[in-house]
Amino acid sequence: MEHNTPLISTVVVGLVLAFILGLAAHRIRISPLVGYLVAGVLMGPFTPGYVANQNIASELAEIGIILLMFGVGLHFSLKDLLAVKAIAIPGAVVQIAVATLLGTGLGWLLGWPIGGGLVFGLALSVASTVVLLRALQDRRLVDSERGRIAIGWLIVEDLAMVLTLVLLPALAGLLKGDTGDGASWTAVALPVAITLGKVAAFVAFMLIVGRRVIPWLLHYVAHTGSRELFRLAVFAISLGVAFGAAMLFDVSFALGAFFAGMILSESELSQRAANETLPLRDAFAVLFFVSVGMLVDPSIIIRDPLPLFATVLIIIFGKSLAAFAIVRAFGHPTRTALTISASLAQIGEFSFILVSLGVALGLLPDRGRDLVLAGAIISIMLNPLFFALLDRFVAVTDGKSPATTEPPSDAQPGPPGGHVVLVGHGRVGGVVSAALRAEGLGVVVIEDDPDEVARLQQQGLTAFSGNAAASDLLQAADVAHARGLLIAIPDGYEGGQIVAQARALNATLTIVARAHSEEEVAHLKHNGADVVIMGEDEIARAMVARIGAAATG
Repeated sequence: MEHNTPLISTVVVGLVLAFILGLAAHRIRISPLVGYLVAGVLMGPFTPGYVANQNIASELAEIGIILLMFGVGLHFSLKDLLAVKAIAIPGAVVQIAVATLLGTGLGWLLGWPIGGGLVFGLALSVASTVVLLRALQDRRLVDSERGRIAIGWLIVEDLAMVLTLVLLPALAGLLKGDTGDGASWTAVALPVAITLGKVAAFVAFMLIVGRRVIPWLLHYVAHTGSRELFRLAVFAISLGVAFGAAMLFDVSFALGAFFAGMILSESELSQRAANETLPLRDAFAVLFFVSVGMLVDPSIIIRDPLPLFATVLIIIFGKSLAAFAIVRAFGHPTRTALTISASLAQIGEFSFILVSLGVALGLLPDRGRDLVLAGAIISIMLNPLFFALLDRFVAVTDGKSPATTEPPSDAQPGPPGGHVVLVGHGRVGGVVSAALRAEGLGVVVIEDDPDEVARLQQQGLTAFSGNAAASDLLQAADVAHARGLLIAIPDGYEGGQIVAQARALNATLTIVARAHSEEEVAHLKHNGADVVIMGEDEIARAMVARIGAAATG
């Protein structure tokens, strides 16, 4: 049997290396994304040892982007997109213009022609879809105002890059100075009109036809009762629409998948569809980071240290400062401006496509491509740290206690006799919080969504923003003197870490946790939870009790 299978070896080696190095990165308290990127470097052609197939890795990563954008679309309705157009459109345009000017200036200093500098600057102006969405999802900001603005901003950037990729071949002659007569403007105007027409046709098709066909199809499959067919239908819709959009309308895969998800978000089955795509979405997102790492030649750090440093500064600070300024100019709070700036302080997949096309057209030298690729991996590696620093800065400037500090001495989290610490203030936690307050109990909330924490604080509740698995945050919530700890977050394994930290601070604390499986129940109890409630069990008991009461009544 033939074992020379580049597809299988790329997937297996990529996932195994990403797992090992991601776990190592997590162990030393840095983002697992760094481990994924290093795994790609080790698999790339610039380091000794095994070399994976770059084309296959890139195509697998593209599938991940499709599934990821489809999932985002499921949580981002057309109404939400239109709601942020006033800030997303001018903000993205100004930020792209600033980054392009800075990149063009750097290219001029390096002796490149105007066309090469323009392509270089455009490549530095567009953020990575995967990196941005991963950062927002980790902080549960996708459904917040800040998340909607960031995603709307990203969609505008993607549309601008789609237009750029279509127009660049037609403009190549002008940018290289090969033509100078008036006929060249006709060659520019025609591709612009055709591209805008195709995008408009795709949007109209999705709003007129897709809005009727996609929800109907998914409802029909759901009524068959087959979970397998439903899952297959979700993948067929997301991948099929993305592929059809690219083939028929010349729209990017990511944009096509986003619109498919956005149309489906109007259906009550959207949450189920999102859950079905989650496992594969995560796996292919990992492969995306591995594929990025494979593009990087580590020797550029030695060959071009100063140009590389300038490139990273443009990515991290140049366009981020422009984004911050325009968000503040539109009257949004500092927290929103900082979140948008942090979200955009990296580059990714569109940048790789653009520089490859620029090199192929003879506009951009190979040196420019290497700088963009190295700048991308450095910015992606620094982005989680940038977010962490900004989170702490926002907490301090907003007058809140950061996760690593004790609450003020005059802060009384609850009435005499102890309070209840509630971890998670989502659908379940919100109901629990209201019930506890109705009983007159003092409640201290730990929630990782800063917007929700701000809302609770405005209502007079004591609330802390951050991950409750950090012992410093549990100390700030005064778990040592609490009468109970309620863990309402949906992840039982993360809840187990919180239970262990809380039990170390208070051996007699009553801990009640939430679980979704027998494995999570065992994990939580092993770490010290007194009571673990599994939603399915409680629903079953309630149903039996109701039918029993009806039979005897």
